[in-house]
Amino acid sequence: MSKNIIICGVGGQGTVLAAKVLSQSAISNGEHVLSAETIGMAQRGGSVVSHVRIGDDAFSPLVPQGQADVLIAFEAAEAVRNIDYLKEGGTVIVNKKVVQPVTASLSGKAFEADEMISYLEKRAQKVVAVDTDQACQELGSSKVANMVLLGAASRAGLIDGEELKASIKQLVKPDFYELNVKAVDYV
Repeated sequence: MSKNIIICGVGGQGTVLAAKVLSQSAISNGEHVLSAETIGMAQRGGSVVSHVRIGDDAFSPLVPQGQADVLIAFEAAEAVRNIDYLKEGGTVIVNKKVVQPVTASLSGKAFEADEMISYLEKRAQKVVAVDTDQACQELGSSKVANMVLLGAASRAGLIDGEELKASIKQLVKPDFYELNVKAVDYV
């Protein structure tokens, strides 16, 4: 059974590492994986989108629009921007945090998380909104929001948590392994 996952956010949020952890989890499970990132101006806070396709029927690394089973959004506006990738009946895992773009600052019109999450709820069968700021504060590090979101996807039954933890051990420096596992298990 194939699975198409879109991970989106802005530069510096850990979307690329999250995609690598997901990909490694599937590879370790003997599954065929294709992935790609579009990072643009990510170093300047620009959009980052990672495509992860798992399964033997994936022949291209890019998820076609309307075919993603899961959209994991590290920022609410990026979830809205990428919602067209989600298939009917798909699930959105979204961070409640909004990173205000320069255009919002210049126009005086701030993006509101509640408005965006409400919009997502109209477009997706299931939306799981996660307060990563609170989670990171309780965990003691702002650098594990990516693993908190992967953990939320695991609890929603979309990905295997134990496989995630094994992949984290392979990809994250040993000094940060325990913290990242706590983030995956954060409830």
